[in-house]
Amino acid sequence: MTEFSTTLRQLAAAQKPAKGVSAYTLFVNRPAGRVLAAVAYRIGATPNQLTVLGALFTLPALAAVALVPPGRLMAACVCAALAVGFALDSADGQLARGQRSGSPSGEWLDHVLDCVKLATLHLVVLVSFYRFFALPSPVFLLAPMAFEVAAVVIFFAGILTEKLRRRTTAEAPAGPAPALRSVVLLPVDYGVTCLSFLFLGSQQLFLVLYCALLLAHVLFMAAFLVKWFRELR
Repeated sequence: MTEFSTTLRQLAAAQKPAKGVSAYTLFVNRPAGRVLAAVAYRIGATPNQLTVLGALFTLPALAAVALVPPGRLMAACVCAALAVGFALDSADGQLARGQRSGSPSGEWLDHVLDCVKLATLHLVVLVSFYRFFALPSPVFLLAPMAFEVAAVVIFFAGILTEKLRRRTTAEAPAGPAPALRSVVLLPVDYGVTCLSFLFLGSQQLFLVLYCALLLAHVLFMAAFLVKWFRELR
């Protein structure tokens, strides 16, 4: 137990900065990922193995959304699998930094699977809406399409901005994350989207939550794009 605690402390010391991170990622996903990374470290697993394991939790859960009629048990299982997959997505990076074993190929694999995950998530919601939901109007079938565009643009533009910023400016020292900002960012946290699937069995509630998260993503996408463009000028 002492060795495990020491590993946790070492991983915490190698943690990414908290700036620009939502409360869910900061207080739920990263700590959960740290525990998983510590377990992986003790058993000799590699970061790439954690990346693939995360996909093995996420992708079958997403397939179930498209193939299985939504119900309470199914929704709980999907939510749990997506949450574990997201925690493993944090664990692989923490393990790589803790072991100093990060590599371009590992980062590439992580980002590619993240992109697959984001794109697939909203496609399966579209299929579920079409197959299983009594939608108030066919117009709501456009919601997953718009959500996918917003989520992928935020993901890609955020990574691109980070890469370009490293080439043009010195990296600023990390500071504590402002509490208000971390709460404001909650609607665009992938973990919160995962949690929304807990309500998939209640069609009206899930539709309201999903559309609310869509609206948040569209608004944040516009704000982020303006902010990032100005920062790189």
